[in-house]
Amino acid sequence: MDLHLKDKVVVVTGAAGIKGSIGETIVQSLANEGAIPVIVCRNDRGYGYEKELQERGIDALFVKTDLTQPDQIEAAVKAIAEKYGRIDALINNVGVNDGVGFDASIDDFMWSLKLNLVSFFAMTKYCLPYIKKSKGNILNIGSKVGMTGQGGTSGYAASKGGVLGLTREWAVDLIKDKIRVNALIISESWTPAYDNWIKTLDNGEEKLKAIVKKIPLENRMTTPEEIADACLFTISDRSSHTTGQYIIVDGGYVHLDRSLLTE
Repeated sequence: MDLHLKDKVVVVTGAAGIKGSIGETIVQSLANEGAIPVIVCRNDRGYGYEKELQERGIDALFVKTDLTQPDQIEAAVKAIAEKYGRIDALINNVGVNDGVGFDASIDDFMWSLKLNLVSFFAMTKYCLPYIKKSKGNILNIGSKVGMTGQGGTSGYAASKGGVLGLTREWAVDLIKDKIRVNALIISESWTPAYDNWIKTLDNGEEKLKAIVKKIPLENRMTTPEEIADACLFTISDRSSHTTGQYIIVDGGYVHLDRSLLTE
């Protein structure tokens, strides 16, 4: 299926993570579809990704940006607009499950909100004039933590709950402009960050096996490629009548009947 993404300018925040991270995988998938991926992230890996893509003949851009700083976000969007003159889709992907709970300071909590929630608002606010012009759309990357809680990560949970609220709010706000806004919600996905977390645990292998057993569909984790595929379909005009939705790609982990668990 042709997703009609060729030459579309798609901005992806937090996309300069380790190879195989969700943001980086989305960028590679966009490139494979002929889109123009724009990476907005603070990590210098973005320069390498930009170079790799350009060496493949793909028009790509990295704009180094601290997404906790609204002035840097505004400058990043200005740089994108100066180069391309338009933005066809925004994927608010940045997110760090930082473990900011009751033991953390108020400043830590506020920083978590700035990165995981306020950046979504700021990126969308500054991109919106260009998205309106192109009749584009917005996709927010969410987490099951915003729906189920996790424990010990109040900042991230509050942020991801807020992302869900903003998704519906913006879908209402922008309906008159024919701009779609959706959220894609992730549960357990095998990323480099997840692998690193498992390695920090004394009983990491046992913990991983226990989690995987609880994923109803095929007892396996969601791959970043599956998430990227869902993202690309959702931002494409093949999903032209979908807005205000929470699209959950998790093998049934959150919602299916617990009786499916055999142990």
